[in-house]
Amino acid sequence: MPTLHQNTRMCLSLLFSRRFSSPLPAAATATDFQMLKCVLDDCKTALDSKAVLETHVKIVKLGFGMDYSLVSHMLLTYIDCGKLDFARRLLDETPCWNADLITGNIMISRFMKNGDVEAAKRVFFNMPLKDVVSWNSLIGGCVKNSRVEEALRMFKDMCLLGVEPDEFTFSSVIAGCARLGALDHALWIHNLLIEKEIALNDILLSAIIDMYAKCGKIEIAKEIFDGCKSSSVSVWNSMITGLAVHGLATDAIYVFSRMEEENIFPDSITFLGILVACSHCGLVELGKKYFDMMNRKYSIEPELEHYGTMVDILGRAGRLDEAYATIRAMSMKPDVVIWKALLSACRTYRNAPLGEIAIRNISSLDGGDYVLLSNTYCSLNKWSSSANMREEMKREGIHKDHGKSWIELAGIIHHFKAGNQAHPEMEAIYKIMKQLIKRAKLGGYVPATDLVLMDVSEEEKEENLIFHSEKLALAFGVLKTSPRTEIRITKNLRTCYDCHSWFKIVSRMLARVIIVRDRVRFHKFEAGSCSCGDYWCCISQSYIFTAAMLLSVLLKMNYAASKNLWIPGLGHPLDAMAGLKY
Repeated sequence: MPTLHQNTRMCLSLLFSRRFSSPLPAAATATDFQMLKCVLDDCKTALDSKAVLETHVKIVKLGFGMDYSLVSHMLLTYIDCGKLDFARRLLDETPCWNADLITGNIMISRFMKNGDVEAAKRVFFNMPLKDVVSWNSLIGGCVKNSRVEEALRMFKDMCLLGVEPDEFTFSSVIAGCARLGALDHALWIHNLLIEKEIALNDILLSAIIDMYAKCGKIEIAKEIFDGCKSSSVSVWNSMITGLAVHGLATDAIYVFSRMEEENIFPDSITFLGILVACSHCGLVELGKKYFDMMNRKYSIEPELEHYGTMVDILGRAGRLDEAYATIRAMSMKPDVVIWKALLSACRTYRNAPLGEIAIRNISSLDGGDYVLLSNTYCSLNKWSSSANMREEMKREGIHKDHGKSWIELAGIIHHFKAGNQAHPEMEAIYKIMKQLIKRAKLGGYVPATDLVLMDVSEEEKEENLIFHSEKLALAFGVLKTSPRTEIRITKNLRTCYDCHSWFKIVSRMLARVIIVRDRVRFHKFEAGSCSCGDYWCCISQSYIFTAAMLLSVLLKMNYAASKNLWIPGLGHPLDAMAGLKY
């Protein structure tokens, strides 16, 4: 029996054997038209991109190149076969493109699924008719492709044009607010949801709780959760995860105990939330208890994320042998994230033998690792070697994420990048920043200039620290808000030690609550302290230790060969560390 791929080829052969030498439209028949549609369907199912191109040629040869039905069919087939460049060209080159409602909605959805937001927008704006599904596809696609502010603008346009949003629209924009941490937008959208009397199903309830938690308003999330009386595990998961990222482990565990009392069966996401809560608060024994409970009581097999969090819990507590035993007991192959979690713990507790095992299992480096190695050379005053490392990154096309922070004021989101002074009010921001730095120093702040690994003076290093993105966002917040107003900042990376120390002092100095959501968790700075208890933002004293071992990977050497490495100022790093097991 021929395969689908063979069937596609047979149909193509049949088409190309008939009248191929006659390109005139008159030579084509209704049978050809139907067969072309069938071939395109087969190409789509078989993901045969070569056959799509051949069929496109035949469509043009037979004079069907301007037929809307076939062109639409062909465009969707190109998308499904991963040929987005051909799909875009076909879209651009088809004059008077006016997709019908159903086809247009499908195209928007497919383009968005493949990450081509601009092509999806072109289809949308050229559709003569649009319904709520069209808007949902556009807004939801923008959110999923990290174009959240654009999605929120589209939602406002939708409302202004009188198109009634449904629960799917609200689900998308609520997820967008959660991703941005945009509280003003969140409050407006929630009020609109109530005003339009949209029924709160479990999906919306879960999304709203998650939104308020990620916007820094965990109290509102708890109020909504306590009032909803839902038995859906997704709603309970949103509450547990929200409490976890706020460092409220006791509350998260209490919610889990209520869940058990009400006979709501947890799933893998529930346990991941509980383990994250234990990780953020250093609750090792409780973490072990819930990790064991997953399989023993609920027959839930731990996944990579659960193992990774468990390794992190044990590693942060210095229980490295247990962390390694957990990795060895895994039912699946550990990924690079798990080995890096162990390596990070080895760095903190200077355990060379286990660090050696971890580095042997790390098969590839990401941008952060290259920067770590480059910074190691800087710390040894090997500036040329650091520059070479940066050049290596350029050649390999490796980029490290730059620090970005944003703050929402009066419904407008203001963005700041580390080191970027392009903001239109930068002069006023810089003036506020200098004042805050001066006052903070009087309050005990000491700039952590050792974090600035550049061949410059101490004064220039201090200047570099000023332009961290979250500091710029805070200065702007101080500039634009009244005294004692709470300030909320979101950052794409982890908050560094220097900013963490500075924010604590500024919160006391200005008598303000400052909430920072970084990549890992929330930090609530109030009266000179942080909700993380400084547990999540400690400086490693053995920074070079990790980087020295990573060098063997970067240079694509086996580990035995790395024993020849000699770093000035350290000698052989592994020999130097060999006796420092925790």
